[in-house]
Amino acid sequence: QVAADLGAHAVHCFSGVTPEGTDPDTAWKRLAEALTPVIDTAAAAGIPLAVEPEPGHLLSSLADFHHLRRTLGDPEPLGLTLDIGHCQCLEEASPAECIREAAPWLRHVQIEDMRRGVHEHLPFGDGEIDFPPVLEALDDTGYQGLTVVELPRHSHAGSELARTSLDFLRKAAPSCR
Repeated sequence: QVAADLGAHAVHCFSGVTPEGTDPDTAWKRLAEALTPVIDTAAAAGIPLAVEPEPGHLLSSLADFHHLRRTLGDPEPLGLTLDIGHCQCLEEASPAECIREAAPWLRHVQIEDMRRGVHEHLPFGDGEIDFPPVLEALDDTGYQGLTVVELPRHSHAGSELARTSLDFLRKAAPSCR
């Protein structure tokens, strides 16, 4: 309800890590049970819940997101936070393909550079992501939500990175609206 009162576009969350000694079936059951009232509350408030696949967490991939959706009966308020770097890090598909696959559920997008197999959020140009196709995919799918640069270990350089990130993205997406 607080998110609705503040005019938020979504409530972002993670699954968390699986506690040591917990089998996967039990962990998925607990996650579904914990999220059910949250999804109901989000629906009542008119705010989507945007769960993020996070490396090292129970829900770490797009396949895991779809597993959760099916487990919960595909509730309308359950959406996705897609971290473009995580797609590069973990998914078999390219980040642009991940966007196209996830488009119906996208509620929030985080963007930064990253290398395959290494979960380290990098400034643009320091990783391996080909950004023009990523930005074209966001545009082509009609995504209208927030796209935020996520560089959690670089807050000390926030002002400079905001400027260079915006410059980089403008150059990478000259044809996007």
